[in-house]
Amino acid sequence: MRKQKQHSDEHVDESWLIPYADMLTLLLALFIVLFAASEIESEKFQEIAQVFQSEFTGGEGILDNGPTPQELPVSSSDTQDKESDGLPELRELESLEQEINQYIVNRNLENMLETNLTEEGLLLTLLDNVFFDTGSANVKLEGAEVAREISELLYTEPTHEVVVSGHTDDRPISTSEFQSNWELSVIRAVNFMSLLLENDKFDPLQFSAKGFGEHRPIAENDSPENKAKNRRVEVLILPNQAIDTNSEY
Repeated sequence: MRKQKQHSDEHVDESWLIPYADMLTLLLALFIVLFAASEIESEKFQEIAQVFQSEFTGGEGILDNGPTPQELPVSSSDTQDKESDGLPELRELESLEQEINQYIVNRNLENMLETNLTEEGLLLTLLDNVFFDTGSANVKLEGAEVAREISELLYTEPTHEVVVSGHTDDRPISTSEFQSNWELSVIRAVNFMSLLLENDKFDPLQFSAKGFGEHRPIAENDSPENKAKNRRVEVLILPNQAIDTNSEY
């Protein structure tokens, strides 16, 4: 009996190790969260803190009554870098737009051509009455001349990808040449693109053509004037990197 009692007295109570280990684990997790917080939003920080509180303390513990973590300053260098990366590209497209607009004014083509700088790139819209006869995909002589002049304006260094798309109004078409507005719009886009590619400075691999038929109108097809707006060819000059057309610099 004495030996058993002596052995029991010599046994060390190690139950304190359990909360100690939990505390170390919690501190490690907290440091990981603090390190990651510089790259995440404060709301995400709060959510993660609550998860750790629930997982490690069962909702009652060190995070319950402690001070609310302060919002850590987020480095603005990454954001600034992303914004500045697109600025040269934006400036280049703006300069190209101004050059095309000056050409439009000089040629009195305001009712035939227009430009618009979008998040996708620089969009040049050409109304089809200048370039095509009704139901035809052959570019008229006047339109061909304008297309060749535009090709000179569109060339930049570095060069850009260009997407040419054709659009029609909602009047159905069924002829020996075209069975639908889809076909008419595609061939018009291809024919106009071919005129641009007569400029041998362009790489044909950077060009593509699409046809949308009547399915992407920019106005209601409820009047001759609106139908004329929908009959168009669009030339989209894509940026070489992402741009933000709403940014100020």
